Amino acid sequence: MAKIVWTKRSLKDLKLIFDYIALDSTYYAARFINKIIQRVDQLEPFPESGRIVPEKDDQAIRELIERNFRLFYRLQKGVVTILRVHNSAMKIK
Repeated sequence: MAKIVWTKRSLKDLKLIFDYIALDSTYYAARFINKIIQRVDQLEPFPESGRIVPEKDDQAIRELIERNFRLFYRLQKGVVTILRVHNSAMKIK
C-alpha cells in the first residue's frame, strides 16, 4: 500500500475548485471534491493505475483523470505525492 501525500499546491487547487463550484452550490462543490479525493484514494492500493503524463519525460510523473481535471502525481518509493489538480481546459504551468 502506498502512502498518499498532498502538496500545499494541490490542496490550494482543491480549495479553488471548491470555491468556484460553491458559487452555485456548496453541496455540489463538496460532492465533487469528495469525488476527487476518492479517485486519489484508489492510488493507495494501486499506485501505478494512473497513466504516465505525455507532456513529461519522467516515468514517475503520472496522472488520473476525473471529469475535466487532471490529477498529477509523483510515484516514488511507495509514496504518492499529489502535485496538482489541474483543469484540463487550461494550459499547464
